[in-house]
Amino acid sequence: MKASRRARVLLAVSAVLLGLAIWLPLWRVSLLAPQYPEGIGMRIWAHTVTGVGPNDLQNINGLNHYIGMHRIEPESIPELKLMPWGIAAMSLGGLALAAWGRRRYLTLWSVALLVAGCVGLADFWKWEYDYGHHLDLEHAPIQIPGMSYQPPLIGTKQLLNFTATSLPDIGGWLAIIAVGLGMASVFVGRRSARTSGLQASKLPASALQPSALQSSALQPSALQPSLTAPPVEKTFAALTEWS
Repeated sequence: MKASRRARVLLAVSAVLLGLAIWLPLWRVSLLAPQYPEGIGMRIWAHTVTGVGPNDLQNINGLNHYIGMHRIEPESIPELKLMPWGIAAMSLGGLALAAWGRRRYLTLWSVALLVAGCVGLADFWKWEYDYGHHLDLEHAPIQIPGMSYQPPLIGTKQLLNFTATSLPDIGGWLAIIAVGLGMASVFVGRRSARTSGLQASKLPASALQPSALQSSALQPSALQPSLTAPPVEKTFAALTEWS
């Protein structure tokens, strides 16, 4: 079944926004502390991790060394090698399906995008967990028993004298909007299909109304002259005259 024009447009816009997210930072983690009153932070892209400022990533790795956290090295994170290709494939696939217009496949794409987003957030949380819990305490100058340094997935968290804030960046917001538009296309497509089905189901019922049948049927009075036999008296008189 073909999807409605509105559903296809929503899906196409969703795919375009998703494609733009490849070239923009997806997430941002910021740190505030007395020794860094202006704050330092890092941006997570689809293909790399960079500092918000020129030396921020280097400063964060220096701080991590004191408490036993591992260095953040983008080339050692396998997800950053796969994510650009996955996003590009989803974006191009969404545009192709929007042009094709099959409602079933539009729904599958939107659900797949939602699932991929949830898996991505879960993987990011796991990376933060490993990053903040698996510490190299043998070489850490500062050791606090029982202390972990996992940044928040979304929101703010106090880590010693640092206030860590983790929120989507512009690319992440575009991806979130893309997921929302994809799901909106599913609901719009289903509503349009339901409306079309209801309209189609009403057509036979209206055609079979008694008024329609009465107007199209032949009335008995119209057939009466051809079906009425001539009077018996006139037939007998005609036979007598002939004889």
